Amino acid sequence: MEKYRNIFESRYTWIEGFLRNVRRYGNRTAMISPSDNQSWTYRELDTECNRFSNALMDAGLKKGDVLMMMLGNCPEFAFGYVAAHKTGAICCPVSFRFSAGELAWSIDDSCPKVLMVCYACRAIAEQALELAHHRPDVIIIVGGEAGEGESTYAAFVEGARETEPKVIHNIYDETTRLLTSGTTGHPKSIPLTSINEVLSAHDVMIHFPMSYRDVTINTTPWFHRGGLHCAGPCPAFYAGAAIVVLPKFDAKTALEYVSEYGITFMVGVPTVLGNLADEQEENHHDLSTLKGIVTMGSPLEKAACIRYQQVLTPNIFNGYGTTETFWNTFLRPFDLPDNAGTAGASCVDDDVRVVRLHDGERTEPDDLAAQDGLEIGEVILSSPAKSPYLYYDNESETERKYYKGFLYTNDLATWDGKGFITIVGRRDDMIISSGENIYPTEIEAVLAMNPKVKDCVVTSVPDKVRGQLVTAYVVPKDGALTASELDTFCKESPYIANFKRPRYYRFVDSVPYTATGKKRHVEARQNAASDLANGLLQAV
Repeated sequence: MEKYRNIFESRYTWIEGFLRNVRRYGNRTAMISPSDNQSWTYRELDTECNRFSNALMDAGLKKGDVLMMMLGNCPEFAFGYVAAHKTGAICCPVSFRFSAGELAWSIDDSCPKVLMVCYACRAIAEQALELAHHRPDVIIIVGGEAGEGESTYAAFVEGARETEPKVIHNIYDETTRLLTSGTTGHPKSIPLTSINEVLSAHDVMIHFPMSYRDVTINTTPWFHRGGLHCAGPCPAFYAGAAIVVLPKFDAKTALEYVSEYGITFMVGVPTVLGNLADEQEENHHDLSTLKGIVTMGSPLEKAACIRYQQVLTPNIFNGYGTTETFWNTFLRPFDLPDNAGTAGASCVDDDVRVVRLHDGERTEPDDLAAQDGLEIGEVILSSPAKSPYLYYDNESETERKYYKGFLYTNDLATWDGKGFITIVGRRDDMIISSGENIYPTEIEAVLAMNPKVKDCVVTSVPDKVRGQLVTAYVVPKDGALTASELDTFCKESPYIANFKRPRYYRFVDSVPYTATGKKRHVEARQNAASDLANGLLQAV
């Protein structure tokens, strides 16, 4: 058994799966970048990734070092992802929407050896590097000119060897580090292992199913778990499928690509599906190759689901999960539209439960809420195939979130006799706007930096397009303070990304607190919904 274990642990890695496809599908298309008018076969992709890998190693990158990427969906993102696997480095993609302060925090947290930045984010990155204590040894600019101490991607790989790097791999090596927000607003770093990525790919291959005959396109950013691991480079390259690179979502362009490149699977959040349906109703694109559209982030309403099935494809899929665990429940076409509005039932290798709520204490995994569709409890997830069961360098958060093999999500839900989960809210006060997690405390901290603000509380109001919009109640020190002034202040702050800034304001005399001095975010949210309906909020 020792011999088998050694073979299994060294050969059942993600990079071995990719190299198998290079050998057997070498002349098949691996990636298409329409905006660059370029494409790569598996053999060509492998060669380019070898060039990048050898250039990185020549620059000092070693196994276990971090390659951080602040990139949109682009070929270089894929090169970096594969090269990290080849070199034994850790690929750490971060949001191109990060503010300078958020990027600086991430740089100091992971201490990357190499930082890849798209040219459009270069100014943010420069400001972040001024704020950060750590400075990467290598800075690579993608899609534009490099400055002093930087290199363009093309210049960096010029003349690099095309041979396969000689690195020993193991299924338990950390290969990818993803970032997700915490309750304080600081990201939590999730260290995924090679076996996590192999089994995430397998999950997609099981549930779509995906094979070497498929062509995928992702309308969401690859830096998300859903973007990277659902039809993105992880499962597509492991299955031998092809991916079409979409740098920025546009419904017309995306649907034109379906007919032009024979796309079989698309991925997008529910609001994207609405845009796709509008475009299809107006222009009637040829979608005959489309085998399915996969959506994540929020449940599909029944009426919307029926529309998408009629207008786009009968095969609509919906997944629910977390950055820590990928997706863990799934709705397949045969579950719809009857179960639309739910988050689906457990995936093949997952154990998803709804446990009872107990104030002030953690619920045991076997203390289940009634499966009657009525009792509200907390969703907990056991996903040993797709989760590392810890956060990088964060023992306290690991202890808080994981217990007896389960991740405690803070999501509130009901479930029925068939195990279908219906999400009803959050135990915490997180705001989800356009699929992005936003926490009130981080916005409150920025507003409090304004010398004209005495106090504030941040919440949200419902929005048909984005799901929720950030809303701020402000107690001013200066009666002349305006919503427009605060909006400009937030836009110029290096400590929050632009999409997190409040879109509504109301000036008040006080904000609600509990007896123990905590802000009543639930009460604020209730008031905001009423104030919006009564026209009392100021839009910016």
